[in-house]
Amino acid sequence: MTSFTPMFRSIFDIDAPEWLAAMKLAPEDVPDVVIVEGSWWRQQRTDWRLSRLSEVRELEFPDIFWGRWQDKKVAFCCAYGAARTVEIIHLFGVLGTKLAVQIGTCGGLQPYLAPGDIILPDVVLCRDGIAPMYGAHDAVRGSGEWIERAEKKLRERGHSTYRGTHVTWSSLFTETPQMMEAWHHAGILSVEMETATTFAVARFFNMAAVSMVVVWDDLTRGRRFLDPLPPGGLEALNRGNESIFEVALALAEHL
Repeated sequence: MTSFTPMFRSIFDIDAPEWLAAMKLAPEDVPDVVIVEGSWWRQQRTDWRLSRLSEVRELEFPDIFWGRWQDKKVAFCCAYGAARTVEIIHLFGVLGTKLAVQIGTCGGLQPYLAPGDIILPDVVLCRDGIAPMYGAHDAVRGSGEWIERAEKKLRERGHSTYRGTHVTWSSLFTETPQMMEAWHHAGILSVEMETATTFAVARFFNMAAVSMVVVWDDLTRGRRFLDPLPPGGLEALNRGNESIFEVALALAEHL
């Protein structure tokens, strides 16, 4: 009887040449920066962001786009939630991309936050279910010098920005009032679903990482994204969403 020894292969075993071949991406076209955005509105966000780039093309894997910003090469993907975000950051981490930028929206956990304010997390609590697999078991930090650059550029555009502790939770649908109250009393600024993943995977691959997320939900007053925004809130939200991508591109100029 012939014995059989199963041979298992992990995604972790796939190296850069294999990923490049799979994506039909030349080594000289490895992006300088990868920008990921967490949003339900995938097509709207993708069309909006790609309109700022030149020579845009979709790579062999769907919804992963390559383009140019001035003399820099940029990858963009609208990646909602940790399970999709990890794939994008891991892939470009293997390839040697230098900077990962997380953008999107978040829920504000402190009453002084208003729609359109921009959170730049310094420390992120890892409640995403992915970060521990990359060595970030409780909390993970962003890259300080890149956070400072991003904050400076946002303030030059007239935005209110806040730095501090943020939490990445696994699902919008499983945030309970008790959780949100505990996060609020702990002094945590905000919550969303991707930043801890981006920071943890980027750190694993020695990539710099920064997150800029715009306050949408006002959780201290029970207002979720389904509820109407206060007067001027929509305009502030849209302006913040525009600026975080502009600043992500501007950061690439420092590479």
